[in-house]
Amino acid sequence: MDTIQYKCPNCDGPLEYKADIQKFGCEYCMSVFDDDQIKKMFKDNENTDLSQDIEEPQATDDEFSNGNLYSCSSCGAEIMTDAETAATFCVYCHNPVILKGRLSGSYRPSQVLPFELNREKALEIFKEVMGKKKFTPSDFMSNQTLEKMSGLYVPFWLADCKVDGSMNGIAKHIRSWTSGSYRYTETKEYTIERRARITCNGVPADGASKIDDDLMDAVEPFDYTKMQDFSMSYLSGFLADRYDVDKGEVFPRIKQKVDEAAKTLMNESVVGYSTFSVSGSEVNIMSTKWRYTLLPVWFMTYKYNGKMYEFAVNGQSGKLVGNPPLSKKKLAVFGIALALGISIIAALGGSLL
Repeated sequence: MDTIQYKCPNCDGPLEYKADIQKFGCEYCMSVFDDDQIKKMFKDNENTDLSQDIEEPQATDDEFSNGNLYSCSSCGAEIMTDAETAATFCVYCHNPVILKGRLSGSYRPSQVLPFELNREKALEIFKEVMGKKKFTPSDFMSNQTLEKMSGLYVPFWLADCKVDGSMNGIAKHIRSWTSGSYRYTETKEYTIERRARITCNGVPADGASKIDDDLMDAVEPFDYTKMQDFSMSYLSGFLADRYDVDKGEVFPRIKQKVDEAAKTLMNESVVGYSTFSVSGSEVNIMSTKWRYTLLPVWFMTYKYNGKMYEFAVNGQSGKLVGNPPLSKKKLAVFGIALALGISIIAALGGSLL
């Protein structure tokens, strides 16, 4: 399998995509290039197989079954990856490396949403939010822990669905008034029916089995208006995975999201009544168009008492999700201190009496 590295044309240093300036930069000579310049300079790096036929994954591929050991084109060191890795770093020279063959044919994304937050900003958000949490382990905010934060392009399926929906129920209009010494209440009931044809665009579901689905659902939404046509240059300086969960497997998750959205929309269309109780509803997805994309997420993991805790920062909006562990030792000390404080107050109160 070919490996690709984007090198500065001025000093041959590694080029990386700089999220904070939305351009490509060299850390050595400080050269900066925009997207059009990179595409012109490195047009041979792009996969010539632009097929978007993603009906079925490539079933037979010797490069995935015969091992995952590759050579860094900068220093010649061997790079070991798992079967889903599409972009990584050389552990010896630290240069970004893209595995071209992992992004061809049915595994080539149609679009990519570039990072807008750099690592420093993601860490700033993490420190600000998690620093307020009480009773976390002493090393939770240590430099050793924070060094684990990495930017990853996560494979996502986006579904554009055309939906037929129906809903029926009982709505009530209740009014009350006072006449003389009496209080009156009038309740009118109405049978409500709703039928709708709805288009749901860009319904997301991640296609990576090793990433927790609930974590990815929580880190949404992303602004798709900033999506770009896929270019491997955006991956330089980040990690990236190809999908290993195809669209057929993620469809139940897509359907659940579409069901909830359609029912909410129909429910919210019933206005002007005091109450509305749904008797029945049905949502059918009539057709689906799929897009395979890469979306930006900053990840960090922390292991405590044998359990792995995962955190994710939306690489576009900065939304942080994840719950830190509680230190049993700190909780115990706090409990003892609280009990001691209560005992002292009680003792002082008794002596005063």
